[in-house]
Amino acid sequence: MQFDFSVLMSLYFKEAPQNFRECMNSILSQTVLPDEIVIVKDGPLTTELESVLAEYVERAPDLYRIVPLETNRGLGLALAEGIRHCTNELVARMDTDDIARSDRFEKQLAEFKKDPELDICGSHIVEFEGAVENVVAHRKVPLEDAEIKRYQKRRDSFNHMTVMYKRSMVLKAGNYQSCLLMEDTLLWVHMIMAGAKCKNIDDTLVYARIGSGMFERRGGFSYYRKYKQGRKRVRQTGYIGFFDYYYTLLVQLCVAMMPNKLRGLIFKKMLHGE
Repeated sequence: MQFDFSVLMSLYFKEAPQNFRECMNSILSQTVLPDEIVIVKDGPLTTELESVLAEYVERAPDLYRIVPLETNRGLGLALAEGIRHCTNELVARMDTDDIARSDRFEKQLAEFKKDPELDICGSHIVEFEGAVENVVAHRKVPLEDAEIKRYQKRRDSFNHMTVMYKRSMVLKAGNYQSCLLMEDTLLWVHMIMAGAKCKNIDDTLVYARIGSGMFERRGGFSYYRKYKQGRKRVRQTGYIGFFDYYYTLLVQLCVAMMPNKLRGLIFKKMLHGE
C-alpha cells in the first residue's frame, strides 16, 4: 500500500543556501519520494536563497507548492499557513538545514500502514556541527504512546524535524500557533489533548544541524524569560500541573545561568546524551 504524502518546510532569509541545498538533496534522494513539497517563504529571502529555490522548482515544477508570505511571521504562523496548503493527509516536517536519512519516509510510512490509528510518528536524531560526520550529540525520545504522553509534561517527546503526522489531527488540535521557542511543544500538547495516538521509531532518521552558537543562545536571563513565557502557555492548556511547571522552570533557570562551557557539557552529556 502506497501513501501520498507532503513535506512541509518554512524557509527564511537567515538560512545558508548550501545548508538548504543539502536538505533538499536528502529529500529528493529518499527511497520513497513525496508527491508534494510545500515550502513557506517566511518573508523576503536573499537573492542566493531565491536562486537555489528556483533551481529546484524548475527541475520539477509540479512537485512544489511555494507559499510566499509578505513579512516574516515566525515559525509557528508560517507552518500554520503551510499546513493549510498541504493537499495530503500525511505530512512530513523537515527543517531547511537538516538532512534526512535516505529511508526516513519509507520507515515512517510503514508505521502508518501498520497502524491506521496512528496520528504522529517521529524518531531519534543525531546532532552535528558543520559536516555530518562531526557528531556533537544524540537526542533519544520515548517510543510508545503512554510513555510519550508522560514525558511530554516536562520535555518534548518528539524531535520536531523528524515527525510525520496526519494533517487532520493537526487542524483538530488547533494547528501551529505563535509561541516563541515552543511552537512545536504547544502543538504536541494540543494534539495529545485532542486524542492523538503517538509513536517514535527506535532509530535515527534525521541528522540535525546545530550552529556553533547554539549553547550561547540558550543561556542568560533573557532566554530564560522567553522559555518561561512559553511554558506558561503550555501550563494554560491544563496538560501540566504545578509541580511539572515549576520543576522545568527551575531546571531551565539553572542551565541558563551557568557558564557556557558547562551548559554545553550538560546539553551534550546529560540532556541529549552522546
